[in-house]
Amino acid sequence: MSTPKALFCPTCRKVVLVTEAEFPFCSDRCRLLDLGKWASGEYKVSSPIQDPDLLEELARSQGSQPRPRRDDE
Repeated sequence: MSTPKALFCPTCRKVVLVTEAEFPFCSDRCRLLDLGKWASGEYKVSSPIQDPDLLEELARSQGSQPRPRRDDE
């Protein structure tokens, strides 16, 4: 018999089994607390965008000029 896989709740660090309804959180409360941190800007994706096509698209959508591409890209 295999042991069910488990992780720690990202909010309160309680052990949560993969089979639980709120996985990867231990409860709806922890899920909402996590969502609130994303919504308030407390959490951020900090790695820079590396895709040149996506950078050009973002530059166009913000009304600025895209950076020229180098030959080595």
